[in-house]
Amino acid sequence: MSLKVERGRTLARSQALQILFQAEALDLSVDTVLAGDYLISKGPLDAYAVELARGCHDNIDRIDYALKSVSMNWSLYRMPGTDRNLLRLAVYEMRFLTGDAAIDDAVIINEAVEIAKAYGTDESSRFVNGVLGRISRMETLPEPPVEQGEGQVESEDEAQVDSSEGVFDIEAHTESDVETESDADVEESIDAVLDSDYVDGE
Repeated sequence: MSLKVERGRTLARSQALQILFQAEALDLSVDTVLAGDYLISKGPLDAYAVELARGCHDNIDRIDYALKSVSMNWSLYRMPGTDRNLLRLAVYEMRFLTGDAAIDDAVIINEAVEIAKAYGTDESSRFVNGVLGRISRMETLPEPPVEQGEGQVESEDEAQVDSSEGVFDIEAHTESDVETESDADVEESIDAVLDSDYVDGE
């Protein structure tokens, strides 16, 4: 494993990833995992890792909806579990930490790419970079469908946001300072990754 993921904030992010992965695999809350015999590759558990894991878990529905919106042709649960949870953590850092706690998108993406290289598949780092590049172009995350009367929710067609409104239209958002591939390259890259042995892995 690269030494880059074994120190400082990068280590904390790696620990948070491992906690989230265990919570999902065991179908437990993060707090339940933290209260039990959790496993991390290197300790002690950093306070920032706990903050990230808890915050991500508390906002997971909104985060997952955003991830689905930028990879609309691919199922979130076809991604390897490591990549899925790494993307969740990165989106939480990018869009839920505010004020003095806020971190530049470029830093978070670069960190996620390094962690993907350490824990993911051969394709993970490029895939993570592409997806987070799309998220970076969104000033705010799209909202999940709201519940309607008598417990019903909007249909997928009703909930779908038109790209002309700018929510899913990458070109409508201001380019960030993040060095990402062009939209066409990202599209091709993600297609290739998800059509390969990358999918359905854990």
